[in-house]
Amino acid sequence: MKSQIYRRQGVSALAFVAALAATCGASAQEPTDNATRFGALESVHDISLSPDGSRIAYIDNGADRKRRLYVVGTGEGSAPQPILSGGAESDLNWCGWVTNVRLACQTFARVDYAGEVVGALSMLAVDADGSNLRTLSNRHSDRVLYYDFRGGNVIDWSSSENGSLLMTRAYVPETDIGTAITKRLEGLGVDRIDTVSGASRRVENPVRDASRYYSDGQGRVRIMATQALVGATRQYESIIRYFFRPQEGGDWRALAQSDVLTDEGFRPAVVDAATNSVYGFTKIDGRDAVVSMVLDGTGTTKTVYAHPKVDVDDIVRVGRNGRFVGVSYATDRREAVITDAGIASMTGALSKALGGKQVLLVDASADESRYLVLATSDVDPGIYYLFTPKAKELRPLLMVREKLGGVALSPVKAVTYAAADGTQVPGYLTLPPGRTDAKGLPAIVMPHGGPSARDEWGFDWLAQYFAQSGYAVLQPNFRGSSGYGDEWYQSNGFQSWKVALSDVTDGGRWLVSQGVDAKKLSIVGWSYGGYAALQSGVVAPDLFQAIVAIAPVTDLARLKAAAAEQGSGRINARYIGSGPHIREGSPSENADAIKAPVLMFHGTFDQNVDIEQSRIMRGALRGKGKRVELIEYPELAHSLETGEARADMLRRISAFLPK
Repeated sequence: MKSQIYRRQGVSALAFVAALAATCGASAQEPTDNATRFGALESVHDISLSPDGSRIAYIDNGADRKRRLYVVGTGEGSAPQPILSGGAESDLNWCGWVTNVRLACQTFARVDYAGEVVGALSMLAVDADGSNLRTLSNRHSDRVLYYDFRGGNVIDWSSSENGSLLMTRAYVPETDIGTAITKRLEGLGVDRIDTVSGASRRVENPVRDASRYYSDGQGRVRIMATQALVGATRQYESIIRYFFRPQEGGDWRALAQSDVLTDEGFRPAVVDAATNSVYGFTKIDGRDAVVSMVLDGTGTTKTVYAHPKVDVDDIVRVGRNGRFVGVSYATDRREAVITDAGIASMTGALSKALGGKQVLLVDASADESRYLVLATSDVDPGIYYLFTPKAKELRPLLMVREKLGGVALSPVKAVTYAAADGTQVPGYLTLPPGRTDAKGLPAIVMPHGGPSARDEWGFDWLAQYFAQSGYAVLQPNFRGSSGYGDEWYQSNGFQSWKVALSDVTDGGRWLVSQGVDAKKLSIVGWSYGGYAALQSGVVAPDLFQAIVAIAPVTDLARLKAAAAEQGSGRINARYIGSGPHIREGSPSENADAIKAPVLMFHGTFDQNVDIEQSRIMRGALRGKGKRVELIEYPELAHSLETGEARADMLRRISAFLPK
């Protein structure tokens, strides 16, 4: 099989890659600087395979925040056809095939609602030739008592009815003043919708506190999740309750519950109709594991896979409705345990044929005779392939980052270093191309966001950009990171910020011990990483010579207050905690301790971390006579989702950091 796969990667297939990539926003002239190359968004934002495997639909990232949907045949010489185009006000999130000629897409818009920027989702359907565009989400009149911006989501793609699908829909009650028509339905329900005509049939009546539904992939809704809004200020409680419907039908019955703060309890993920069970996550010995639970109300579980050192944090799914085929976890690198023998053999052979790259099965035809495959590594942002097992044919389709084609990237090495208390902290080190050690180099510590997250081995556009610019880059998975179990997570990176930040600063000291230039050591972080960068300047003012914070948290008290206004106050209050660490752990409250110059970036439409966090920090530093600059990007969100903004940011950072 291996030799056959290699043989099929011919010139004509690679020419097909070039032809498609040319439509993904590539300019006629190659970019001349690395800021443009690395700052560019992914050429492919989303991709899916038609049920018969004859066509793919993909969304590119165009200029001016305008994503475009294309449809193209999977045969040689097929030309992509533009179908839809988004815009700054409403953009394309993803698209999937309802039938071989019909697509359903989710769009996302930012809405100024009572002076607050909120995200609004919507569902639509369109023919593969761009015709018969139809809205699938519920339309709300001007008589609604409030707005629900959940536009719905597909929960079952099975073709039990031609051109239809199961999707959630939000229902909002309306006032009856001035009309004899009264609408009292409220909450999230499930409808079967004919995507061609728009006709719908209610499958599950809306439930006020419902937040999610799970289907069995055969057109039946089996699980409902609810999260209640409580109190006079309507705050979400942290408990999510799950209910199931027996296989033979009937009323909802209690299944399990989980706590979003502690992850205690059972969290469903995939319903398996064949065994009348659901696969999901629960904790075993303080680490997330995957178990199966029979849908009979007994709560009986069976361990599918638990790892002794890290969380099992993902489930591998394949097919139109994502049937369960295995689990995934990350140690130094991400690993998968595939329970389906055929899939295990196939992915293993593909990985070997592609030089050991990580292989992800993105989509499959209805009969699984063709697969859409993504192959990536630390030095390869990724290429999408079409794999036909029967023909033993692997055909390259699209590059994930077309503008990095031909750029020699830097290998990423898993490392550990000793914290002050002797704890071994894991992380990743990226050196400039061709370098095998960090001696004499300028260096950057780059803590991740979250803090309920971790860095993994693989391609990282920021780390690779800095490595290309001549820096050694360390990405530490400090205590407070997720993925390593409860003991490592502690009380998260806010409540246990002293330990987390000690690990981050010890990472900088470790770099110095490896021979980097201590006078050219900087710290760069995004979101929580930006918080960590600023707070490192507080606790270790002489260590870092420059601080870059992108969309940072700077004031924990304000973060709690903002969450309360959005309905997540009860949860965030427990997450952030109370006590002296609120002031001690807020960089804006301790600006006088910071010695290094500070450069910050923030989008004005950031819904994760309000831009006021950066403005407060700027004011605090200026008030203490410190050197600080804040670059604001109008109407951009937390991720600064344009290549133009990211390239501008990279250029400014390069000019700011010690060379």
